[in-house]
Amino acid sequence: MKSGLSRPRTRLLFVTDLAYEAKGRRYCDEDIWLSSRLREDFDVALCHPLDAAGLLETGAFAAVVVRNSGPVLHYAAAYEDFRTRATRAGVPVYNQLTGRADMAGKQYLLDLSAADYPVIPTIDRPQDVARLPEVAEYVAKPKAGADSIGLRFMERPELEDLGEREWAAGVLVQPRIHFRYEVSFYFVDDAFQYALYAPDPERRWKLERYEPTAEDLAFAQRFIDWNAIEHGIQRVDACRTPEGELLLVELEDLNPYLSLDLLDADTREAFVANLKASLRALTETPAPAQ
Repeated sequence: MKSGLSRPRTRLLFVTDLAYEAKGRRYCDEDIWLSSRLREDFDVALCHPLDAAGLLETGAFAAVVVRNSGPVLHYAAAYEDFRTRATRAGVPVYNQLTGRADMAGKQYLLDLSAADYPVIPTIDRPQDVARLPEVAEYVAKPKAGADSIGLRFMERPELEDLGEREWAAGVLVQPRIHFRYEVSFYFVDDAFQYALYAPDPERRWKLERYEPTAEDLAFAQRFIDWNAIEHGIQRVDACRTPEGELLLVELEDLNPYLSLDLLDADTREAFVANLKASLRALTETPAPAQ
């Protein structure tokens, strides 16, 4: 005889800052829509990043999904507290907290550059200035930066005059690349989903659908493989040089904006289905080390 009781649905804590204003993007719209689709298969509770640490310890949620939560430098101490508590409580976090890219700051740009990956040359020490190519302008940004916060442009004399205090504070310097366009590759776990690009270099978030070549996908997959995240959404941002080469700009493995509103219906539905499958796999198996 059937009891008539349905199986309890998996509960997700969905971390987002609906009030954060990002240039050229509507964080709130994307997360309202995406959380509504996840509710088809899960019980979903939305919370602000500053509330996530306390709520995960209630034991009410099978996993925490970090989405458009804004740059963590605005609440660095709270974010570290969240990571510590999630690890201690054994609550799975999506994206997995072992990410080696933007999740951990910008050090990965130096590591990948030193390892001869196709990355824009990057330095963080005054003695390495000579390693940078001679260009009209350079880009300086904080190692812990995000969303272009603290970014500035300078000419070679200004670069060479940077003081010890600025270097010690943690600054990255790159040549300013005059690229043909920027392109982003989006992944769920290690599986490619879609690509978008900005044909106009001056309009970063005016994106269109991009059909990647096999070489393009191999480029993006190389960074996904390097990061070794088993569960999560990642975005590989690259620029196409005038010579046709792709160079990594950023590997966003914390809370990448997805531009879901720009996708055709079939691509968007496929993404949602793959995301749901990934979350089910995460919550129905023993949690790996974060």
